[in-house]
Amino acid sequence: MEKQKVIISEALESELSKAIAMCSKDRLFILTDETTEQLCLPVIKNYSAIKDAEIITIEAGDTHKDLESISHVWGELQRKGATRHSLMINLGGGMVTDLGGFAASTFKRGISFINIPTTLLSMVDASVGGKTGINFGGLKNEIGVFNNANCVILDTIFLQTLDEENILSGYAEMLKHGLISTESHWAELMNFDIDKPDFKELGQLVAKSVQVKEHIVTEDPTEKGIRKALNLGHTVGHAFESLALQRKPVLHGYAVAWGLICELYLSVAKTGFPVDKMRQMTRYIFERYGRMPITCDDYPTLLELMTHDKKNTGNAINFTLLGGIGDIRINQTATKEEIEEALDFYREGC
Repeated sequence: MEKQKVIISEALESELSKAIAMCSKDRLFILTDETTEQLCLPVIKNYSAIKDAEIITIEAGDTHKDLESISHVWGELQRKGATRHSLMINLGGGMVTDLGGFAASTFKRGISFINIPTTLLSMVDASVGGKTGINFGGLKNEIGVFNNANCVILDTIFLQTLDEENILSGYAEMLKHGLISTESHWAELMNFDIDKPDFKELGQLVAKSVQVKEHIVTEDPTEKGIRKALNLGHTVGHAFESLALQRKPVLHGYAVAWGLICELYLSVAKTGFPVDKMRQMTRYIFERYGRMPITCDDYPTLLELMTHDKKNTGNAINFTLLGGIGDIRINQTATKEEIEEALDFYREGC
């Protein structure tokens, strides 16, 4: 899998025109969801490079990242005359770039696609790294393929369309990138005023966050080794997210933030992560993200959901833990009792 081109854009129309020109195409399609069609498509709709584009729209929200939505996209591509030489632009958050990337990767055995992420989460996570897919059988991202977009264009102009919850959702992934990189990057993320963000400064932090992910993905594009570092917070986080799908869905970044609390607790217990930094991170998350209400009765369901995590080998639940900031320990396991203790800390901790 070739390295993906990521453009930190300050001139969106020019960068998009160049990206489209580099793709030999017969037809052009733009995939949006109902939200990005209303809030983000108007930003680019008058660009000359996309004047002939066909728009395909799906319902918004992770509950629609499913077979029905991807079938709709395939059907629209087919109905509107797409060929294997067509190009699709995925304009939206992580749900749109994940689903759109999978749709493009499988239609006619694969057509070219460009990602324009419009949420903070998709800028630093979903649109970069080549993971595409949909939810299936009540599990997150159960069906999908690794396939890079032709390019990813990041422009912070779209961040100004976001509410506070979606800013925080993306910032959780940035905090994770800080934890797996350096003390200095983690510290600047902790000190940034995310409650009243300066979007220019946030754009600089986004660029650093993307560099952290790109460096790891380039080393290990298909998650055989060090790419598992990016799963910090996600083993428990995806279980929280899947449980929430059965009740009241939560934003991905919120689930990851809660997962970070549990997995940093496990890191203290199993790999020597500093207690003071774990407590600092825990306070930061609870103050901004609150906590999903769970009881001991939910533990069996959460543990069962963790057993379905794609990182697992054999019967063991696999975690990425830390010995310290930037000290990554992949392929760690924990007993049922240790995981329940981490969940106890999440329910009752500071």
